[in-house]
Amino acid sequence: MTDRILIGVDDSEQARDALTFAADEWRDADLVLVTVIDPSEAGHTPGAGIPSGAEQWYERRKSDAEELLAGSADSLDIAGTVETATTVGKPAAAIVEYAADHDIDHIVVGSHGRSGISRIVLGSVAEAVVRNSPVPVTVVR
Repeated sequence: MTDRILIGVDDSEQARDALTFAADEWRDADLVLVTVIDPSEAGHTPGAGIPSGAEQWYERRKSDAEELLAGSADSLDIAGTVETATTVGKPAAAIVEYAADHDIDHIVVGSHGRSGISRIVLGSVAEAVVRNSPVPVTVVR
């Protein structure tokens, strides 16, 4: 049976490194590229507070996510298959939930390399995924 590896994808260098690492490490696996739309970010854009503004914000994020996933999938040269998915929620919780609900064997995420006070204040998606994941997690720095 082929492993199903979930890779958390966003537009960061760390996520690109995680994607490259996973493709090199598990060439024969089926890779599942997941990006998360975080609705808590909607309040930080002009017009997001009004219903039509929130809908426009979401549609723009969804379009950006689809572009990001398509570009990420196209960059891969592996023997296995590549699936893409966009989910909505807090990134760490959404990744863990997706893994639990979609027969994922392993998760690969990039680390944003924060330490000390910034890690405490900002939190860490990678750390939360490691703490809550039902499957093994590789954090790529």
